[in-house]
Amino acid sequence: MKRTELERVTPGAVGISAAAIEAFLDELESGFTEPHGLMILRHGKVCAEGWWAPYAPGIRHGLQSLSKTYAATAVGIACTEGILRLDEPVSEIFPEEMPADVSENLRKMTVRDVLCMGTGMETMPRPGADWIRDFFATPVLHEPGSAFFYNSTGSTLLAAMVRRRSCETLQQYLKTRLFDKIGIDAENFFMATMPDGTEVGGGGFFATTEDNLRLMLLYHNGGIWAGERILSLEYVNLATSKQIDTASESIGNPPALDNFVGYGFQIWMCRHPGCYRADGAFGQYSIVHPKLDMLVSINETAGSAHWAQKSLDCIWRFFERLENEPFAADAEADARLFARMQRLSLPKPAYQPHGAREALTGSYATCGGRLVFGELTGNMMGGMPFPPDVTSCDVRFSDAACFLTLRYANQTEQNYRIALDGSRRENDYACEGSPMTRVLLSGYFEAPERLVFTARWIETCFEQEYCLALGEDKLTFTRRSINAAFAFLTNLVPTECV
Repeated sequence: MKRTELERVTPGAVGISAAAIEAFLDELESGFTEPHGLMILRHGKVCAEGWWAPYAPGIRHGLQSLSKTYAATAVGIACTEGILRLDEPVSEIFPEEMPADVSENLRKMTVRDVLCMGTGMETMPRPGADWIRDFFATPVLHEPGSAFFYNSTGSTLLAAMVRRRSCETLQQYLKTRLFDKIGIDAENFFMATMPDGTEVGGGGFFATTEDNLRLMLLYHNGGIWAGERILSLEYVNLATSKQIDTASESIGNPPALDNFVGYGFQIWMCRHPGCYRADGAFGQYSIVHPKLDMLVSINETAGSAHWAQKSLDCIWRFFERLENEPFAADAEADARLFARMQRLSLPKPAYQPHGAREALTGSYATCGGRLVFGELTGNMMGGMPFPPDVTSCDVRFSDAACFLTLRYANQTEQNYRIALDGSRRENDYACEGSPMTRVLLSGYFEAPERLVFTARWIETCFEQEYCLALGEDKLTFTRRSINAAFAFLTNLVPTECV
């Protein structure tokens, strides 16, 4: 794919004070969140961008519910092409999946209702092999379009609609109609799938910070890119304006203040006047401020709805500075900001290389509990495969690293190198069907016979901390929850004891 790069300029060239961006960065780095990537665009030009090492521009990142905006965009393109209609009953798209007794409310449900989270349901079916039938078997208690209920399975149904009418996968459909046109690398854009192959439009997509910026720039430009119409103006106007009231979110998700002001087509309205956003859990945002002609795209790990809301609050304060403070060009301030954004980095890993290496060295087999490495691929993202159980492992050391070999129940094995020198060592991760191909490992001795190491899944928000602790006749392998999953404890014994 040949794409046109977005023009890069200084903040001053587009009327933005470098000091305002510095203040924004100061807030992001104050400790309430872990920022990964940030891009700011004004007047169609990127005026500030940076990634906190080890994150980098081309690394795709788990989107969580920001995936929904891509799924809705596919529906918008399908409506623009005429293969779907907003007011088309979903029963006409999926006649074979309808229950034997179709309720009046289900019969009324349209594409538009699914787009704006107005299905009329009060529960969301869990993903399964026959998930479309399960979705339509869920009681539709309210008239569709009358009540907001956040329904990620409904967002995945949007992908199924496009597949059904286009006779293509969503990846194929979006590659030629969206990705290639607006400059998204389809080879680097990952979509997890449901058991039937449908892409998980509710939260299973992985894309870069710039991909998300480009997507929302398309909406900001009224559905036109480089002179070509991709989305109809009617669809864009509906998608980016309030279609349903979301005040009920104040009961179900009280910390998320920006979720109370309305919802478009898989796009949230914002408390800051006129703004709208694509939004994923843990603070994945691509925000449009039409009046300022500005977009902000950010990837981060904000540990809860409270902290994700705080990220939005920081962005609103940034916008307020631009709206209310006088601008004066300052080339030196622009240069200082550029230098700062070039050296952004997360804190260095803990460093303590000295411990009982010889005592820990050996080959071990599981003898109690369950050992899984990378389980977040299944339990944090719908549609992700679960990795196989670990049955045995080897532990070896060099001066600057621990070498960990894991053998799996499916008769495969994988070698990992854990840095013990205060750095993060990148390793390949192999789990069929997983977007997580890269894991950064760093370790230290918490005590002489206790090795702690952190696995940072660089293509996600998540990291996990593990502990190898030597006992009298066994090695205990524990996962400690950081931001990714529940803890587990597994006992390992030397293989000569098995």
